[in-house]
Amino acid sequence: MARLIVMGGGVSGHTAATFAKKWLGNEHEVVVVTPNSQWNWIPSNIWVGVGQMQKKDVVFPLAPVYKKAGIDYRQAKALFIHPEGNDKDATPYITIEYTDEERKGERETITYDYLINATGPKLNFDATPGLGDGNGNLGKHTVSVCTADHAVHASLELKKTFEKAKNGERQKILIGTGHGLCTCQGAAFEYLFNIDHEANKAGVRDMVDIKWITNESVLGDFGMGGLHMKVGGYIVSSKLFTESLHAERDVPWINGAHVNKVEEGKVHYELLDGSTGTEEFDFAMLIPPFAGVGLQAYDKEGNDITEKVFAPNGFMKVDADYTPKPYEEWKASDWPRVYQNPDYKNMFAVGIAFAPPHTISKPAKSPNGTPITPTPPRTGMPAGITGKAVAHSVCDLIQNGENAHLHEASMAEMGAACVASAGKGLLDGKAAAMTVYPVVPDYDKYPATGRDPEYTYGELGLAGHWIKHILHHMFIYKAKLKPGWTLIPE
Repeated sequence: MARLIVMGGGVSGHTAATFAKKWLGNEHEVVVVTPNSQWNWIPSNIWVGVGQMQKKDVVFPLAPVYKKAGIDYRQAKALFIHPEGNDKDATPYITIEYTDEERKGERETITYDYLINATGPKLNFDATPGLGDGNGNLGKHTVSVCTADHAVHASLELKKTFEKAKNGERQKILIGTGHGLCTCQGAAFEYLFNIDHEANKAGVRDMVDIKWITNESVLGDFGMGGLHMKVGGYIVSSKLFTESLHAERDVPWINGAHVNKVEEGKVHYELLDGSTGTEEFDFAMLIPPFAGVGLQAYDKEGNDITEKVFAPNGFMKVDADYTPKPYEEWKASDWPRVYQNPDYKNMFAVGIAFAPPHTISKPAKSPNGTPITPTPPRTGMPAGITGKAVAHSVCDLIQNGENAHLHEASMAEMGAACVASAGKGLLDGKAAAMTVYPVVPDYDKYPATGRDPEYTYGELGLAGHWIKHILHHMFIYKAKLKPGWTLIPE
């Protein structure tokens, strides 16, 4: 009997574990190690953050689902990986620390035959002074929609802001990224326009000044170097598309910004041209940068090999080309295909947990040497697709031997769909429904824009909102392993 350990229970980890267990059956073990007791459909946190959904609408307990599936669930945090075992036993193992109330703080080692790292990101609030509290948590000056609990808090604070506006106090709202190396501009983008929508519904939009601050060099970059998409039969740049959304809603912006300090009611930032500025706010939601969760690795003698297994940002190295090279020399082929660690063939990393070989957006620094470049997105569809592909590979390795074919899911050959909400409502909701192919541009195959214009398009409207609402229910249904769950695509 082989044992697969999946570290992480988010989109990629949950996908990998549930498919692996279905394919392996009871002949082999699947163990999930995650510090969370609940699964969270993160794309809908923005609706919780404006009071249009409750926390219970976006989470559900993991234990019953894993029990039904026959998966060994450990509510714990993975701390150390020992891919060579130790000097007495060559069996690889991990060290975990339980986070549930019954066993909190207790440590245990678990051996494995195969390991999938799907730990996702550490929300690195402390990278920006004042954005965090100094202990790695959200600080007191801003709100967040990165977790369901954060979104609940954001909703309460937003309600207070709207009440002040109703009472005649003009309010300043600032939404965007809280560091020069942030990713997930999409979540902030959605939250921005949902606040605009809710302010209109509440009748306070004329008393609320909403501003966007972003590390993107131009609007619509989204960490993907921007894109050219088909809109209404015409090829339109995402820059023009996004600027139009802002202009139509009277939302000014500050782009190319590295927020370097947050104080009560004020952010300090540096721009790509080296200039600095401040922006005051009454309510602010700034996405933090991501980092690896802090896993450490040791060889059989107990020597620290973390730098061998992980990139400097804490994400696991896989079959990518990490050779430093000028931006003009980066290729789509640099990106991983099977997500296998190059030194330990029984270890894989999926979703946000794998280290990208380089940014997709053109790297930029201010004259002061401050990097201000969005990091590559690996959430949503790519997380689910890579999780399923790696699960398939591991199952084949277990069932067919070490020479089994590994399944490929390169982001340079993968399309993705994104439905970005611009306001929730059955009849007045809106969303920008966008598709992109491939996620990582391939200028050898598509010299003009790096992407296929036939499969890269966008549309804003009510239909997009209905699609996003349907996807909310569909993916929670799938994650709960309801009948027919395997038929729902990633």
